Amino acid sequence: MSASSSSLEFGKRLRAEREHLRLSLRQVQELSRGIAEQRKNHEYYIAHSSLADIESGKLATNIYKLYSLSVIYRLQYEKLAALFDVPVGEVERDHKALVFPQTYLVGKASELGEPPTLFPPELQERLRSERTNLVSKIVDSWKDVAPALLQQMDWRDSLYGYIGMQDHTLDPIIRPGSFVQIDSRQRTVPPANWHDEHDRPVFFFELRDRYVCSWCELHGSQLILVPSPQSRGQARHIRYPGDACIVVRVTAIAMRIAEARESSAKGAPLA
Repeated sequence: MSASSSSLEFGKRLRAEREHLRLSLRQVQELSRGIAEQRKNHEYYIAHSSLADIESGKLATNIYKLYSLSVIYRLQYEKLAALFDVPVGEVERDHKALVFPQTYLVGKASELGEPPTLFPPELQERLRSERTNLVSKIVDSWKDVAPALLQQMDWRDSLYGYIGMQDHTLDPIIRPGSFVQIDSRQRTVPPANWHDEHDRPVFFFELRDRYVCSWCELHGSQLILVPSPQSRGQARHIRYPGDACIVVRVTAIAMRIAEARESSAKGAPLA
């Protein structure tokens, strides 16, 4: 299989990795032979002539040979793939850009036996006492458990908010204990051209003494925070921007709609 013209540069970088280890083409060949024998698959074997063509940009490698090279050169498979201009770091972003026509489960089949848990029990217990807040600020006060949170969320591209257990402002649209993903680029209240409450934009606000996740209306310098009808809350009139800062628009919600069953109930039919 012929490689693209850009493969020449990547081949040079691959050759540099080999020469850094002071390995000859034939030595790599013999090392790959051992990997192929161990894996019982000839695809892992790299002939010295094939490696020379890969390094010169004349030949593209396959996933098996790339694995052998990652083992021999002691490089992460993803890092080695990146040398060949494979955008391994963009997998999640590219996946989010796809539009799937069918409803599907997210996660491995082996995960389906256990209900997904965003946080371990000790973190869930702590969250019960937290007010509505930015998750990043909650993490700042949880130095001992911050790593667990960091593993679950995409902190590079997103900002997150947590809805306090006593905050029923938009219940049941957004229930207490929910997490919301918010887009810091969307700070303008759009015209009221939504069709129903599920289509109505939601914003995350910072007031003088608290954070609020709510619908809103903006009339000059008056910002009206509008609760859901089911919450039976009262609309609040806030001086804007003096007493309120529009943080971001909510773009995604993760919330529990039923309590998880106890471990003793595992395997019981779903209600």
